[in-house]
Amino acid sequence: MGHEAIGRFYDTFIGPRDITFHRDLDIVSGTVVLRDLELEVAMDSAVTVFIPAFLRYDLRPVTGEWQIAALRAYWELPAMMLQFLRTGSGATRPALQLSRALLGNQGLGGTAGFLTGFRRAGRRHKKLVETFLNAASRADKSAAYHALSRTATMTLGEDELLDIVELFEQLRGASWTKVTGAGSTVAVSLASDHRRGIMFADVPWRGNRINRIRYFPA
Repeated sequence: MGHEAIGRFYDTFIGPRDITFHRDLDIVSGTVVLRDLELEVAMDSAVTVFIPAFLRYDLRPVTGEWQIAALRAYWELPAMMLQFLRTGSGATRPALQLSRALLGNQGLGGTAGFLTGFRRAGRRHKKLVETFLNAASRADKSAAYHALSRTATMTLGEDELLDIVELFEQLRGASWTKVTGAGSTVAVSLASDHRRGIMFADVPWRGNRINRIRYFPA
């Protein structure tokens, strides 16, 4: 995302609103920074929504300084919109403002891209990931393998390969407090016997197997 695109994003979603970050957990892993948080977004004086989310910042050095190379947000658009619409008639004005900002700043292509957020990893995918976590937390290799595709990769952080036993050790005794479906990824905030962490599981739209797992311990 270049400077111009970031500017349009800011003008559409951030600038017109009062956003408070309620941080729960920050993780730094190499050049990746993760944040587990809740966003409190005041759409206007009468409407405020609370959005459970994960943020991922990929950093790179530029002339001796760290800069953001990529920014990804994992949150559930349908849940946010439902919360928004439940405010009743108070949602009308901010909804019109957002629609105008989307079309004005993002154009038809950007608006269509925003709406693709309604297509995401859903209940079936979340259940698959939770089934894997249940198995991994008690080192049930058979049940864990059943949730993985034959070519699934597992890494500590972004690229340190793990085998299933090593991942079991990381996830021993795991419990989880937040499971979010965004795009083809299920993001999970969890705590194991060792420490807290965030896990990302990539799942196909069709099928019942996990293709990739990335685990970032705190």
